[in-house]
Amino acid sequence: MTGTPVDDYLRHLVVERGLARNTISSYRRDLAIYADWLASRGIAGPSAATEQDLGDFVRFLGAERVPPLATSSIARVLSAVRGLHRFLAEEGLVPTDVSRELRPPKLPMRLPKAIPVDDVEALIAAAGGDEPTDLRDTALLEVLYATGARVSEAVSLNVDDLVDQEVVRLFGKGGKQRIVPLGSYARRAVDAYLVRARPLLSARGTATPALFLGVRGKRMSRQAAWEALRDAAETAGLATSVSPHTLRHSFATHLLEGGADVRVVQELLGHSSVATTQIYTLVTADTLREMYTAAHPRAR
Repeated sequence: MTGTPVDDYLRHLVVERGLARNTISSYRRDLAIYADWLASRGIAGPSAATEQDLGDFVRFLGAERVPPLATSSIARVLSAVRGLHRFLAEEGLVPTDVSRELRPPKLPMRLPKAIPVDDVEALIAAAGGDEPTDLRDTALLEVLYATGARVSEAVSLNVDDLVDQEVVRLFGKGGKQRIVPLGSYARRAVDAYLVRARPLLSARGTATPALFLGVRGKRMSRQAAWEALRDAAETAGLATSVSPHTLRHSFATHLLEGGADVRVVQELLGHSSVATTQIYTLVTADTLREMYTAAHPRAR
């Protein structure tokens, strides 16, 4: 050990755990907040901190710091602090890990935001046109909504991932494969794109198996997909902020509202746990509650 405890810990993260430069920078910023607070309290570094000090630090982050940190930011800072103290204990620099009982604040549950079916239809219609990129964007948006694909999964599609034009093969996190029906609207949009647009785009670049191509004939980037969606949302005049994940959320919510089983939706989304999918049931329950409150004469 040659530097401060924080420097030694960050060096450990680089050498032993191989964390990325951006991650290390984030750890450094968060631990600087902790180090500055310790210094302001006259505490001689992390090695001298006690459990009581850590409790005071949590209260400082949540109530006294100017400007105050969001709950998610507090959780991130405390994660870095716990890692630092665990490292000090493992290296024998302190007798015990004083952060072992430290618990991050509970993060509020964020319900996914879906948009109504009418807005989805307006969004896709707004991408329409006869130019090759119009046909591509229409096919892309149809595929995103028809399959619930993440944008990274959609732009990673190859032409061969269209199985008999009826289903599409998606590759999710960790390379996990799933087969998802395409739907008639998406099939027609993809067929139009393959016949009338993709050959023209492909001619602008070298041969590639990619399904969705950019203007130079290469695989379409995630950024280009975002821009296509943003432009369509602006054209459609949608007031709600729309992202590719909005279509994924809408896909799941509309399926559940239509009576689909939550475990079927889990498979379609590629969730490893049904608990992740069940958050969408809370969204549909909220919708039902609002409709009930508005319509039932004795609900209010």
